[in-house]
Amino acid sequence: MKKIIGVCACPAGIAHTYMAAESLERYAKKLGYQIKIETNGAGGVENRLNEDDIKNADVVIIAADTTVETDRFIGKPLIETSVTEAVRNASNIFKKIENNEVEIFKGRR
Repeated sequence: MKKIIGVCACPAGIAHTYMAAESLERYAKKLGYQIKIETNGAGGVENRLNEDDIKNADVVIIAADTTVETDRFIGKPLIETSVTEAVRNASNIFKKIENNEVEIFKGRR
C-alpha cells in the first residue's frame, strides 16, 4: 500500500486549505492508499508531518498557493500543485502517482 503525505496551504488558510486536504484524502482512500495531510491554515499548522511520516512516505503532494517549507522533503518523490487543482482535479494528481510520473525533489535552487 502506498503511503502519501502532503501539505495544503493557501494565503487566507480558511476554506480552500481544508477543501484541498479533504479532496486529496478522499481520492487516496478511494485508491486504497494511506494518506496524512498537514494543513497550514488560519489556525496555524494542524496534523503536522513528523520525521517518521516523511521517512515512510512513498510520495509527497504539496498543494499550496503560498510558501511551504519544502527542504524536509529533499530526496522524496514530490508533486507540487495549486490548492484549486487539488480541490477540482485530485484524480489528475493521483494519475501521476499511478503512472510513476513523479520526480525526486532535490531542493530549491
